[in-house]
Amino acid sequence: MKSLLLGNEALAQGSIDAGLSGVYAYPGTPSTEITEYIQRSKLAKELKIHTTWSVNEKTAMEAALGMSYVGKRAMVVMKHVGLNVASDVFMNMAVSGVNGGLVVVVADDPSMHSSQNEQDSRYYGKFAMIPILEPSNQQEAYDMMFYAFDLSEELKLPVLLRMVTRLSHSRAGIVVKERRDPNEINLPSDTSRFALLPMNARKQFDLLIGKQDALIDHSENSFLNNLTLGKNKNIGIIACGIAYNYVMENIGEDESSYSVLKVSQYPLPREKVKILHQHCEKILVVEDGYPLVEELLHNYFDSNDKIKGKLSGDLPRTGEQNPNIVGKSLGLFGNKIEPVPSIVTPRPPQLCEGCGHTDLFNTINELIPEIGNKNIFGDIGCYALGALPPLNTINTLIDMGASITMAKGAADAGMENAIAVIGDSTFTHSGMTGLLDAVSENTPITIIISDNSAVAMTGAQESTAVGRLKKICLGIGVDPDHLKTIVPLKKNHEENVEVLRKELKYKGVSVIISERPCVRLSRDQKEEIKARIAALN
Repeated sequence: MKSLLLGNEALAQGSIDAGLSGVYAYPGTPSTEITEYIQRSKLAKELKIHTTWSVNEKTAMEAALGMSYVGKRAMVVMKHVGLNVASDVFMNMAVSGVNGGLVVVVADDPSMHSSQNEQDSRYYGKFAMIPILEPSNQQEAYDMMFYAFDLSEELKLPVLLRMVTRLSHSRAGIVVKERRDPNEINLPSDTSRFALLPMNARKQFDLLIGKQDALIDHSENSFLNNLTLGKNKNIGIIACGIAYNYVMENIGEDESSYSVLKVSQYPLPREKVKILHQHCEKILVVEDGYPLVEELLHNYFDSNDKIKGKLSGDLPRTGEQNPNIVGKSLGLFGNKIEPVPSIVTPRPPQLCEGCGHTDLFNTINELIPEIGNKNIFGDIGCYALGALPPLNTINTLIDMGASITMAKGAADAGMENAIAVIGDSTFTHSGMTGLLDAVSENTPITIIISDNSAVAMTGAQESTAVGRLKKICLGIGVDPDHLKTIVPLKKNHEENVEVLRKELKYKGVSVIISERPCVRLSRDQKEEIKARIAALN
């Protein structure tokens, strides 16, 4: 019997069946469904698997490392830009190593469907010198979790597992395995490796370097890396992760004619690569993301003209791969690809009808003729759509928490009426430290926390900020006289405009909390939020 699951769901079920004790994550498309699936799982509840959302990716990874420290199997989940936030602990735990299996699942977003960039997380894994796994289909994502935890515990290293949007959000039938019991608590015999003082860190780094040959051996012998030599010696193909499917959709009927190296585990299996290189006149590297493998091959061989891919212009440098693009690079379509007909006229994304963010932006827009139209610093969340028509309110969107610190820098440079707009969850994720910077110098900026009581952009997950924002701001040192609350509704428009106008005149830090629950929250969710707020106050 098969279960029809998203790639994210298959991976989540695989982690449960492989003996998971805790998943730590911050919501971020295209990774969110992994944690949500475990949170909804009856089996996960029975096994008492920890599933609460973390405040940000850094705290998530540190907590997962703590669970691994005591011998349990832990998973930490995020989207690609979240790994930037967690990179400090990520790099250092590669040096300290782990105890219980620890798998870092990162969902990359080629084509930037819901992201600021297309960065390729494989580079982080290579940077940290740890094993990298990259499933090519949903069944492999499920099966890979068993292997990933085993590999982590064998090598005493974290394992990076890279997903991509197309695999995360497509479905296939999955055959499940017999479930393993979670590990018992088993503290490390020597804790000095987790205390990265220089004298310990140097020893650990030497050990990490010493494991690199073992990592290559594992890749050479991995069931995830398969080399098939065909009759056609004109071209050999290295297909990485999901790109293997795009290759096979083109050559499936003539598979025996082509030489293909499927790569789903890194470091690269060098001997297999060498055999393919010797067998074929040229090598086409097909990978979703950056040209990591293509770059490596240029370092491996002197005959670089043989290596084709993104750097050579045979494949596009940006966006996702697809069967048509790969087919063209193999010379199967000549120089022309028939365009895919548009069935639905595209339109830019918009805020939901009745969204409180819209009323907040209308409040700000009312004052733009007085304050200027280039000084609204935005952040990551639904309200980022305020940068688009018809609102056209926000001027900048860079990364989580950047609204406050960019507004501060602009004010430090002499800008007047600098406004930072940040959501409640983004504020607790990475905005609090920026506020402390501003409070320390009493920088003349106005910070608007648009509090909709949810991590709304990724599906209205629970926000850790609920009921805590005022106390956090006061605790950081915001002047109580300049900590205001407004309710963004049309009937309150004039009143809200006056509150904002007054705070903009203050030559110091002012914070306005704009409170209105997300319209996507159910009545039960809103009642639960009221109860949580009452319990905290």
